[in-house]
Amino acid sequence: MGYNSTQDYLKLLAHLAVNEVVTHDTLSSLMGYVKPIYRSDLENLYSKPMLWIGMYIALASLCCILAMMADLVHGIKTRKLWFPCKYFHVNAASLTVIAVAMKLPVDLSGSMPGDVDQLGKLGSMAFMCTMMANLLPCLATMNSNELLTNITALGLLVITMVVNVCIQIETGVISYKEDARLLQTVAKKFDIKSLGVNKNRNTRLATTYVIFLLWLLIIHVSSCLAILKSKKIMESKYQQGHEIASKDVQQSKGEILTVDKLHKHVSNYWIMSGSGSPQFILACSVTTAASGVICVTTAILHIVTVSTSISSMLNEYHKSNYKTISDMLKEKYDSDYKWSMVVILIVQFFGVIIGTLAPLCRCFATLSFKESNKSILNHMKVYIIESYWTQKLYDWKQGSIRFRSHKLKVVINTLKNQILNFCIEFQIGVVVVCKTLALIPYFFVICFLHCAHCMKWLLPFVFRSSEERGENLEQSQYVLQLGDEMELAKRTLEGLLKSRDRVIQKGGDKRPDNLRILIEEKSTEGFKGVKSFDNGHYVPYLPLKVEYQDCWSLPVVTLTTIAINLPNIQKTEVENLLKRVREGLEYVTLVEENLNTTKDHVSIQKTAETLWQEVDVSHTWLGNKWQEIACDDTSASQTDTTLQIVQSFFKKAKNKIKELESMDNIRDPNSNSNHTIICAYSMCRVTKTIMDEKESLSNTLFDKLSSNIADIMAACLTNLPQVIAMKCHTSAIEKRQACVQAAAQLLGETTEIINIVQGRYSSNMNPDDLPFIDKWRAYLSDP
Repeated sequence: MGYNSTQDYLKLLAHLAVNEVVTHDTLSSLMGYVKPIYRSDLENLYSKPMLWIGMYIALASLCCILAMMADLVHGIKTRKLWFPCKYFHVNAASLTVIAVAMKLPVDLSGSMPGDVDQLGKLGSMAFMCTMMANLLPCLATMNSNELLTNITALGLLVITMVVNVCIQIETGVISYKEDARLLQTVAKKFDIKSLGVNKNRNTRLATTYVIFLLWLLIIHVSSCLAILKSKKIMESKYQQGHEIASKDVQQSKGEILTVDKLHKHVSNYWIMSGSGSPQFILACSVTTAASGVICVTTAILHIVTVSTSISSMLNEYHKSNYKTISDMLKEKYDSDYKWSMVVILIVQFFGVIIGTLAPLCRCFATLSFKESNKSILNHMKVYIIESYWTQKLYDWKQGSIRFRSHKLKVVINTLKNQILNFCIEFQIGVVVVCKTLALIPYFFVICFLHCAHCMKWLLPFVFRSSEERGENLEQSQYVLQLGDEMELAKRTLEGLLKSRDRVIQKGGDKRPDNLRILIEEKSTEGFKGVKSFDNGHYVPYLPLKVEYQDCWSLPVVTLTTIAINLPNIQKTEVENLLKRVREGLEYVTLVEENLNTTKDHVSIQKTAETLWQEVDVSHTWLGNKWQEIACDDTSASQTDTTLQIVQSFFKKAKNKIKELESMDNIRDPNSNSNHTIICAYSMCRVTKTIMDEKESLSNTLFDKLSSNIADIMAACLTNLPQVIAMKCHTSAIEKRQACVQAAAQLLGETTEIINIVQGRYSSNMNPDDLPFIDKWRAYLSDP
């Protein structure tokens, strides 16, 4: 069982032992081979799971390919043909998956006797080059600590892989096929070229891929140094633009922030975040272009290698006596991975092809900038190095390391300066080489632009330029440029504005129609319901320990709870109210999270959110089911029934407060009992107001409560312009594009709501008072 070779060999020895011709010394010599054969059988037994490990490698490779494909789709969808990294990132998870996918090149001991086995090893190295070229722009999304951690981890992975491949080249694991090696061992003068074998092809390819991997790693490190300084440059320019743009949205008494102003404001920040995006800057850099050239070269080499190998195998198949191609392939993958090697080779081959698309397109990212004779000349001056490439190294050089010992300090600082001087010179050399490599795609860009220019000149009616958008000239001042010589092309600026319009339109497709209907139909002029839902009468038996802080969402939830439990209300009206409140609370919560950020406000907002989940999902209020609150007297009039339900809510709330007022943890703002008392206190105030206004206890109470809900929400949503303006700006440069995109989508969703609410309230309130419901109530009491 698993030891067939050993058993067969022992049987053969037993047969020879009875043969008188075979001497005792010969048998003793032959017995010495039993142990190696036994060990070989053991290795075969232990290597059986390698087939499934091979499938695991293929699965990990497939995950990387899917992530790269997702970035391709995202880039095409957003019309960013420099393909930002959104899904394929350098982090702990992705590096783990990449490490699994690179199992073949780091496998030192595994024999790779067949052509497919050798191709699989080389293909994995080509796939790693492709992935590294794809990952380069994602470095710009990291802060300094993340950059250091991730580039160190990536460097360790690449260096380990390179060292292992070099060892395999030296030991012959990466070589030519086993049959030819065996023939050459037996007959050293045998010419293996007659078998169609290129003795040095695989080792040369492996050496080439090692050089590419090391150069790509150097490019990554070099780009990291430039990112650290370029972010500071872009941050300084962004702050200048922010100061100008923020002046347009500063509200004063009597002024409102209209939708048109918001569109302009979002556009300004959209241009700043788009043109100043760290990923965009890195994607347009010479290091990215150089990595793209290496990636394309790798893909061409791998495609040629695989094509040549397949052609050689087909020729061998036609000349031999194999019945099927699968029979021939069995001899081509003779490693422990068995047929999974074919799967790995195919998956990673397609990975190389798919993964080359994004780096290839990034080579032409210079099309985003204006091309002139001056810019072409600047590209040709490869020996002129911009300061941001080396400034970080100079900063480190100027810094001093403190030591108590003066002699040690002198020695350490001198050594540090010598090392950094070498690093600066090396960095300059790397940038010069990258600029030289970047000239290859740049030459094609220039040819393309000149051809396009000639076509426009020859066929002016076919290639008629579109009318320039009127806003382009005004908003071009918000374009952020790393260097003054790199001016963004008009088509790029127009592309940014079109992408803004698409996001706003996308938001418009998701506009909250249910909320709009509620505000249009139920809200009053001046939003008087903000004051009338609570007459402010003091309830004497409430504990003085309760510190009630007004917020927007809790009264809405309390009023909705009462409204949906009123008798003789059609089910469709109740369902419509719930749908409208659900939509409205999303935006009310958004306003509160951005503008009511004190500790007390946050605590009561969490209370309201918890209560709403209970009301909307569990159909209970503080543990009381609707059936427990509903009136049992079916013969009573509607007015009496309504009064009994309101009184029932009032009593339930009062009892809750009495139950909990003696508890010690009531003062803890995070305790459940404190949250319960706040909800009960809100219910007491609202129901007491309803009972005081007995004339409202009629058929119109549901409409009155709906009107109060609409007024509170509408008053709260007057702050949406301020929220949108706030969302446009964030201090983290890596998150700006996402924040501006969220602001643009929110503007698209709420344009109609903003126009409605701005037409129904007085703008005489102090803009600083608008986010607070208690300031609204005070203003409506004494306008």
